[in-house]
Amino acid sequence: MNLKRIFGALLTVLGIGALIYTAVVFSNTSGSNADIKFLIIYGILGIIFFTSGISLVRTTKDES
Repeated sequence: MNLKRIFGALLTVLGIGALIYTAVVFSNTSGSNADIKFLIIYGILGIIFFTSGISLVRTTKDES
């Protein structure tokens, strides 16, 4: 297995985890400024990690 594919899969899993954590924080939020900051930060990081991981896995060719 290629190192880029492993790193892409790791980024994808981290992105999914951050997006799930964002959903949990969103469901338990009380509306304060700190909660909104956490939602924005974790949501943006989750989207960035997820999309970069998926694109890295898609564009890496298998070489045997």
